[in-house]
Amino acid sequence: MLITVLCVTHYYLLDIYLHRKTNKDMETTFSTLSVTEEKNQRTTASFIHLSTLLKYFFPFANYIAPLLIWTFNKEKEFVNEHGRQALNFQLSILVYTLLIGLICLPFALIFALDFITLVQTVDAGNGYFSFSTIQNISGYVLLFGIAIILLIGLFVFELYAVINAAIHANRGELYQYPLCIPFIKTTSPKKSLK
Repeated sequence: MLITVLCVTHYYLLDIYLHRKTNKDMETTFSTLSVTEEKNQRTTASFIHLSTLLKYFFPFANYIAPLLIWTFNKEKEFVNEHGRQALNFQLSILVYTLLIGLICLPFALIFALDFITLVQTVDAGNGYFSFSTIQNISGYVLLFGIAIILLIGLFVFELYAVINAAIHANRGELYQYPLCIPFIKTTSPKKSLK
């Protein structure tokens, strides 16, 4: 553990030293404030993306946390673009989840009626029910299995996209979420920090 901390510290010190040396060699006049400001923007943009994962701990935190961070830092163009992307993606995930739910809703109602009929048949009779009744239920179980697989796939896709976006933001690059519906439109041209 101590070796890891020392290696990371050495890396950052070396990075700072080399960054200053290359700036002097190229005769650029970047101030320490602009380097610090750029790192702050990168960190803020990364936190916007990672804050969407708070929904697994607090309800609606995937909208509230990035919205608050984005609102307080909206004047910075890089952070503004990442905040807009993060919220658009979370709204897109909501739409995709609702679509999966709406597709399964009619089948769930039919399944509930068939299940009630099955329970009434077992309770009213001698405990005998036919194989065709079990076949009817197996179709619904298959449908719910597919819906659960789709929801798990959506969960894994969301984790991958959010972590990938945070990594890109930390590098100072713009990131476009895949399958993202642009609910919040951009008002300015996109620029990365690099």
